[in-house]
Amino acid sequence: MAWINSKLFFTSLMILVALIGVGVGGTVHKVGDSSGWTMMGVDYQAWASSRTFQVGDSLVFEYNNEFHDVTEVTPHDFELCYSSNPLARYQTGSDTVTLTKPGFQHFICGVLGHCDIGQKLGILVFPASLGPVAAPVPGPVRSPSSSMSPSPSPLATSPTNAPQYQMGPSPL
Repeated sequence: MAWINSKLFFTSLMILVALIGVGVGGTVHKVGDSSGWTMMGVDYQAWASSRTFQVGDSLVFEYNNEFHDVTEVTPHDFELCYSSNPLARYQTGSDTVTLTKPGFQHFICGVLGHCDIGQKLGILVFPASLGPVAAPVPGPVRSPSSSMSPSPSPLATSPTNAPQYQMGPSPL
């Protein structure tokens, strides 16, 4: 009987780990969708504006590595299309970049002239979502009558001098 219970526990534990693993993984974004990473026919800023990027997500750059690369650069180098001082350079033709920190990230094609005609991608990466967040703890609220007359106490008071609090909706 103990063997069956331990097997059931182990199976349940594996299912739980699998479910949590699915929830933790980020979204995979194929840059440029079916066009991939190219200098023709894709507005990468428009592509990015229809998506939300979070820590844990991945960008997949697919391109012909005989003609392109992916160069991660600073915001200043992004604006100037300057690729000589890269933060990272990818050249395989099928590169996956995992987004590991919140903030702006900038990618350009380092081949001369490609960035200038639009082969560049700037994104804002948000912190990883932790799922539903509980409502903040309610704080004291002044009543309209106490805000019109001077009161030594920062808390609004009822006729019984008990503090009054404003409650928000339940997070459930």
